Amino acid sequence: MEVFLIRLLQFMLAISLLVLLHEGGHFFFSKLFGVRVEKFYLFFDLGIGKWKGQLFKFKPKKSDTEYGVGWLPLGGYCKIAGMIDESFDTEQMKQPEQPWEFRSKPAWQRLLIMVGGVLVNFLLALFIYAMVLFTWGDSYMAMKDMTMGMKFNQTAKEIGFQDNDMLLSYDGKPFERYDVDVYRHLADAKAVVVSRDGKEVTITMPEDLSLLTMLQEDPQFARPFIPAEIDSVMPDTPAEKAGLRKGDVIRAINGVEVDSWNEFTYQTGIIADKMTQAETAKDSLALRQVTIVVEHNAQNKEMDKLTDHLNDTIALTLTPDLMMGVGQTSLYTYYEPTKVEYGFFESLPAGVEYGWNILRGYVNDLKYVFTADGAKSLGGFGAIGSLFPESWDWHRFWLMTAFLSIILAFMNILPIPALDGGHVLFLLYEIVTRRKPSEKFMIRAEYVGFGILILLMVVANLNDILRWLGYL
Repeated sequence: MEVFLIRLLQFMLAISLLVLLHEGGHFFFSKLFGVRVEKFYLFFDLGIGKWKGQLFKFKPKKSDTEYGVGWLPLGGYCKIAGMIDESFDTEQMKQPEQPWEFRSKPAWQRLLIMVGGVLVNFLLALFIYAMVLFTWGDSYMAMKDMTMGMKFNQTAKEIGFQDNDMLLSYDGKPFERYDVDVYRHLADAKAVVVSRDGKEVTITMPEDLSLLTMLQEDPQFARPFIPAEIDSVMPDTPAEKAGLRKGDVIRAINGVEVDSWNEFTYQTGIIADKMTQAETAKDSLALRQVTIVVEHNAQNKEMDKLTDHLNDTIALTLTPDLMMGVGQTSLYTYYEPTKVEYGFFESLPAGVEYGWNILRGYVNDLKYVFTADGAKSLGGFGAIGSLFPESWDWHRFWLMTAFLSIILAFMNILPIPALDGGHVLFLLYEIVTRRKPSEKFMIRAEYVGFGILILLMVVANLNDILRWLGYL
């Protein structure tokens, strides 16, 4: 419950900040061009019966704008006079046009009003990234330092990769850092160069390789190769009592050779799946009897000579997770991350480059949304909230907030009626043809766009529920 509340607070804080600033962009340009803003709300004030739906509202003296907070936390809105929007206020549109209304302004002014929110969100994301780099710097694992290479699944091996291959370049461009971009580059590349036994080998990539499939496969297409070396063993655990020690290397499990934690995790996952399918207690107990082969390091071998404690082959009966109390080595055990510090003025262009790379990757991944697996991968509020850290971490909070700001900017500029991008599309049509779409058409388009958004929201949040129930 504590983790849920921490994530919820981070999610609500980030969304509230982004919505306020997004609507503030519309508000700023509206005021700049003398357009009246009737309501400025965080969250939606959807009325129920006689209740108007506001948790809080106030209207300053000599102001035309009512400010408030609604009860439905699905965003927010800025109600601009003389504009067909999600309020569907058609009565206002039947009145004579007023000079302070949106519809009375030149098309270029209306265009700036509509892109104001997107512009603020995009600039905000770049600014946050810049300040994150200025405050915490940048830390990443350089691909050139990962000398043990990668562990590949069967799909990758059929293409031509081999375990311990070091990824050098894709289509003539170097792999620089280990992050999700590695998989994007692999999915889109025509040819990948690897280092194998000190020699460069070129692998021709298939045209139908999907990033989504690469990440969803178990095991994944490629993961850093991490030896199955034990980093620590907690006292008074079955593993400790059986004789496992720091520095031991696991070589086999139930007769299957393993060369890394990657392979060990895959094999234990198979055993865990079989446990859930066991029909009798006898079957389950048999699966819990796990035999592993351990190779001791030199120091542990010397200890064995003195204590005559154990042999290299150990039979263990462990809990269903199989290795409770055993700490695994990780990337950071074998490699030092590359750290880059930025001064204030250095952080600004670096933040722009960082944010642009995030946006480019996000846009590139959108093509998978229109596939069956992509539709299943859509996530709603639960999926977004789960991306925030389990404990309050300002570094990760601001990175996540900047990422959501970029998503909000991009999604809003899509040419879907009811979104800013839909209004921009109609305004561009008006600028080019010098003809306004009819108000009847605009109202119908708004209804269609709003219906599409509601459908997407239902699908995304339904996916969250199905994942929670274990159906996805």
